[in-house]
Order: sequence, then structure tokens, then C-alpha cells
Amino acid sequence: MPTADLLIIGAGPAGLFATYYAGMRGLSVVLVDSLTHLGGQVSALYPEKFVYDVAGFPAVHGRDLIAGLVEQASSADPHIILGEECSTVEDQVDGSIRVTTTAGTQIECGAVLITGGIGRFTPRPLPAVDVYRGAGIHRLVGPAVEYTEHDVVIVGGGDSAVDWANMLAETARSVTLIHRRAGFTAHESSVARLRESAARVVLESEISEVLGDETVRHIVIRNAKTGDVETVPASVVIPALGHIASLGPLSGWGLSIRGRQIDVATNMSTGRSKVFAAGDITDYPGKVRLMAVGFGEAATAVNNIAVILRPGEEVFPGHSSELSRPEPARIGA
Repeated sequence: MPTADLLIIGAGPAGLFATYYAGMRGLSVVLVDSLTHLGGQVSALYPEKFVYDVAGFPAVHGRDLIAGLVEQASSADPHIILGEECSTVEDQVDGSIRVTTTAGTQIECGAVLITGGIGRFTPRPLPAVDVYRGAGIHRLVGPAVEYTEHDVVIVGGGDSAVDWANMLAETARSVTLIHRRAGFTAHESSVARLRESAARVVLESEISEVLGDETVRHIVIRNAKTGDVETVPASVVIPALGHIASLGPLSGWGLSIRGRQIDVATNMSTGRSKVFAAGDITDYPGKVRLMAVGFGEAATAVNNIAVILRPGEEVFPGHSSELSRPEPARIGA
């Protein structure tokens, strides 16, 4: 059974920074995420997109930002559990907390910090793609160079779909963007760039069938207005219809919840003993949902957790430049 001073639920930017900061306070960490990778929705939804509102970076690719956060979090030597969702929480007689995941893993900890971003998010259904069992369906997009020899079909009309089409149009053998509506919800400048790119845009249409045995070979497109169908080459299909977000089992933890956000106090406490929250999943008067704000909330939460677990310590531990840290180990090294 994994044990730690602090269980952090959510391995997105706020969770990774909280892991680092907990290590800086000398706390042991278990880090859990329902996804099978670190980085949360940044890795899942826009790894190749530039992020502009992180202090110190005029512009940084999402993938590079997560790589830096993972390296930084490595200094805490966390126990990482991926692909499992925290399900139940129980207060123990000795003052500790026991959390059990949907896979049955039990974690003993002194406190919990929820940094789950938008909560659990699952892809919106796309029937013709969802029933296909072969390879070639990419719900996570890798580096553009990996698609050089591929005919890529992207489905959707939002920012992620258009951004990926623009990115891959520069490297893939071909890119076809299919959207069931006549217009896009993506940013106008991105749509203008798409119109000027090598990508083919097919509007008011949808995928009616995915063809191929072990891997995708073709897709069948059906025009929603005329009923006309055509078959086009495809070796990769990227469904980019957005995600459905929910708090999942966390909604049964006795927390004060407004919509999909958890109400917190100024120290990031939730009202449930030794359970804190930080990042986009939190709500309070004047809340601004920026990644930079989430980093500050993570540090606030960890510092306040530290004094609960170790009475007598100060909330503010001093500036990081005054502390001596060993060279970080790299996660996965």
C-alpha cells in the first residue's frame, strides 16, 4: 500500500508544480491521475500549441512546458500512479486519510490536494470511429514529425481541431479536416491560417465509416445536406470533438461544489479536514482561471498543508533561492 505525507490528485501543470513544492517542503508525495500520462489536459488537448501566459516564457509549447514541469517535479521523487481514478476517501482513527482508487489501490496519506483541472474528462462520442477496433485512431497527438508519411483525417471545428490541422498540414502527406457544421468555433486567425494551408476542409459532413483491418486505410465521408458519400485515404484519424468533464467520484466526498468547481478558502482548504484543492478545479470570489494562478494556488496549498502535518513550522518556508536542493532525479530515468 503506497503511503505518503501528501496525496496529489491530478498530474496536470498545477499537480506537477505542487509535487515539486511538496518536495521542497520535505513532504513525501503520491501523485495520481486517471489519464495514462503526465501533463493533464495540456498533454491531451494541445501539446503542440503555444502557451503565452506563463511567467518567464514569452511563448512555450505545451509539450515543452510539461517536460519542464515533470523534470522539476522529479526532485520530489514522487510515487506515481497513472490510469487510476481516486474513488473513495476515509478518515482513519490515527488522523491519517485512506484513499482508494477505482482499480482498488489503497493510499495512506496525511493530507490530500486535489489539482484535477476540469476534473475527469472523456472524449465526446464519434460513433463511426468509436466502433473501429484497429490501429490509427489518435486521441492524443504526437510531435508533427511523426505524421510525415501519413494521410491524416481530423474531425471537429474547435480550436484543437483547427490547431492540429494547421500544425500537421506542414508535415503530413495529406490533411483532411471534417466538420459537421458550416462554420467553425475556433479562433478566427486560426481559421484564416487553415484556409491558406494545404489542408483540405470538408464542411457539413461527417465520417460514416472507418475502413481497414489492423489499421485505418480509408474513411467514408457523408455530406449531411446532400447525402453524397466519398472515400478518402486515411492512415490516422484524430477525433477532436472536445471532451465531457465531470468531477466523477469526487462529487461524493462531501465537498462544497459549485458546477464542476470546488469551493475553497484563501488557504485552499475545502472544508473537509486535511483535504485541499488548487488550480482550475477550485472556485472562490474573484477566481481567475489561468495556469499561472494555479501554480500560486498549489504553493499556497502545500505550505498550509505542511504546517498541519508538522505543527510548529512556518507557513512561509523562505525563498527557494535560499534553500539547498540536490540535483533532481528524472522521472522515468
